[in-house]
Amino acid sequence: MAGTENAPEEWRERFDAMIAADERIEPRDRMPDDYRRTLIRQIAQHAHSEIIGMQPEGNWITRAPSLKRKAVLIAKVQDEAGHGLYLYSAAESLGVDRAELLDLLHEGRQRYSSIFNYPTLTWADVGAIGWLVDGAAITNQVPLCRCSYGPYARAMVRICKEESFHQRQGFECLYVLARGTDAQKAMAQDAVNRWYWPSLMMFGPPDAESPHTARSMAWKIKRFTNDELRQKFVDIIVPQAEVLGLTLPDPDLRWNPERGHYDHGPIDWEEFKQVLKGNGPCNRQRLEHRRAAHEKGAWVREAARAHAAKHAARTERGMRQSPSAQQVREVREVREPVA
Repeated sequence: MAGTENAPEEWRERFDAMIAADERIEPRDRMPDDYRRTLIRQIAQHAHSEIIGMQPEGNWITRAPSLKRKAVLIAKVQDEAGHGLYLYSAAESLGVDRAELLDLLHEGRQRYSSIFNYPTLTWADVGAIGWLVDGAAITNQVPLCRCSYGPYARAMVRICKEESFHQRQGFECLYVLARGTDAQKAMAQDAVNRWYWPSLMMFGPPDAESPHTARSMAWKIKRFTNDELRQKFVDIIVPQAEVLGLTLPDPDLRWNPERGHYDHGPIDWEEFKQVLKGNGPCNRQRLEHRRAAHEKGAWVREAARAHAAKHAARTERGMRQSPSAQQVREVREVREPVA
């Protein structure tokens, strides 16, 4: 590892200087163990959220109301799987194995976003997830494109572009429903009512109760606190709700001219804690489905390993059989003797 030849103080000073100068830390750079552990925890949780997050909407692929909606939803769910792959790869660059992270998820020892423990009861939930859940994700993730750890920041650039499409898909879905029949508008409003508060919880506990925010901010892994990001999100969705013609279920929501932001009502943090403890509406279902999918995919992983071993053996055999550069020169000199 780069930097190990120096005294501990030297590599630490270089690390701190790179953070202060807003430079990217790369896998080759020596880094504090706490920084590495913090990144592994955050990236793993993010990756887990992407693959668990395929379930609520995947549930509606076979019941989408048209071929167009079905095709768009399939593409969106595939995107989420791809995001998981990017993020597990970023975590592996920190020296942790992907299989180990998946085991921790399946054993309930690592978390995923609490939002995915809520059910999708109607087609309008697909729209609400796109608009509110993916909208909250974008608000949270765009600053991560400037994360101090290079592989994570680069993965987020592409993820945010695709999440932006997901948010627009959800908004358009609700827009159509809100201008449909009375029953369709009521369905859209009901979905927004159920997803609004959990989407505000996605940013994590209040800053005063967040155990990781201060350190992550100091290391420039995070650029904004939980409360700052939550406020940004509320300020974004209030005018969008007006365009949709739907109401956000918060009687305390109003513009505060002194702060220049919208005030929102109190969040039920007890509900948030219960969901984190595994007592949400779908916690058990999500993990059981994930474990079953992992077990069913064992033959795919085995086939991939066999293919990789076969490819590596073929490459090695080809290298042994191919003439070396020295052999090529010798043959050329025989055919074309130097005058």
